[in-house]
Amino acid sequence: MKKFSVKALVSIGMLSSISYVLMLLNFPVPPFPNFLMVDFSDIPALIAALIFGPAAGVLVELFKNIMDYFMTGSATGVPVGHIANFVAGILFVLPAYYIYTKLKTSKGMTLALVIATVVMSIVMSVLNYYVIMPAYTLFLNMPAMAAPELKTMIVTGILPFNIFKGLLISLVFMLLFSRMSTWISRQQYKSESI
Repeated sequence: MKKFSVKALVSIGMLSSISYVLMLLNFPVPPFPNFLMVDFSDIPALIAALIFGPAAGVLVELFKNIMDYFMTGSATGVPVGHIANFVAGILFVLPAYYIYTKLKTSKGMTLALVIATVVMSIVMSVLNYYVIMPAYTLFLNMPAMAAPELKTMIVTGILPFNIFKGLLISLVFMLLFSRMSTWISRQQYKSESI
């Protein structure tokens, strides 16, 4: 694993804190179920990945979810939602990072974010069907949903929500990226030379 400099570790800590605050500023979107909340906490993780590499993005996702779990807790007592958020964040950040490193243009970043949204949405739908929703019903002592009901909920609720959330995060990130791309490139160069 790559060793981080003190500057990188401090930056990852700061970006994790910003990510945690953004996670607290979540909000529901009316057509989707109330338990699905939009937040912009993946943006600092993506910035960390672009500057310091993919491990930094994963660390920001991890630290933000650990902080949120200890500060706000979980309805299940077990961090099922936090684990789901962590996995969704990784499924968004890593594809975007790897595709962008191959293309290195604004159009390349746009394409990377769209592909990352699709990857995250599809994989999270599968994980929700087989792992996450069954874990929620198990830990909340609720009756399990029948397969057709669960499939309908994922196809009509979770999948479109993840696509919407990914595209919304992509839009906000592209607005920031258009202003910050030169600075991010300079920071990448500095972190690579350390």
